[in-house]
Amino acid sequence: MNLNLKDKVVIVTGGAKGIGLGICKVLAQEGAIPVIIGRKEADNLKAVAEIEAMGFTAKSAQAELSNPNDCEKAIQEVILNCGRIDGLVNNAGANDSVGLESGNYESFMASLHKNLVHYYLMAHHALPELKKSKGSIINIGSKTADTGQGGTSAYAAANGGRNALTREWAVELIPYSIRVNALIVAECHTPLYENWLQTFDNPTEKLKEITDTIPFENRMTTVEEIANMVVFLLSDKSSHTTGQLIYVDGGYTHLDRSL
Repeated sequence: MNLNLKDKVVIVTGGAKGIGLGICKVLAQEGAIPVIIGRKEADNLKAVAEIEAMGFTAKSAQAELSNPNDCEKAIQEVILNCGRIDGLVNNAGANDSVGLESGNYESFMASLHKNLVHYYLMAHHALPELKKSKGSIINIGSKTADTGQGGTSAYAAANGGRNALTREWAVELIPYSIRVNALIVAECHTPLYENWLQTFDNPTEKLKEITDTIPFENRMTTVEEIANMVVFLLSDKSSHTTGQLIYVDGGYTHLDRSL
């Protein structure tokens, strides 16, 4: 299927690794120009080189997204270098285990900046260009906002905020024909997830314990499965889809996990 994304400029925060890199690769394969935004320039450039080695085009900009000034500068750099913005994928963030009992004000607020505030700022600064292109916004979220997890109040709150912003922006941006959707992730095997697994005495046993609770095929969601849906939602093939929270999770969040 031709998704009509050729030469479309799409910003992907946290696009150098994991889900973000997977999204960038699929975008590039569809002829779009992914722009990787991340804090480590070396990681960004490595990801760009990896995509270029596949025969496609990618660009990058360095930014510490928890710094509001960096968010604005990154958008301005994209406009300067690319001349337009057709899509924004808010993806950067991490489950930093700031809990109710274990956390404090400072760590809670820092986590919101790491996981939520830059979603707003990137969309805010990109909006003038998205209005010109009638672009699309995708917010990557986590099932923690629906299921809870324990010991991760800040991350759960950030993801609840991501969901709410998705619906709010979908309403506000209807006059500009800008669509806004969220892709909700449950159990996806990324480098960060692998690092977490390695904190257990028996990572293989822990992984099986998790996959046994995923109803569809008792396996983790792949990065490619997440990326394919994100890119479809960015395309005009989903031209009447907005304000939706799409769960690509093998049924983990809503189906009976005793299946």
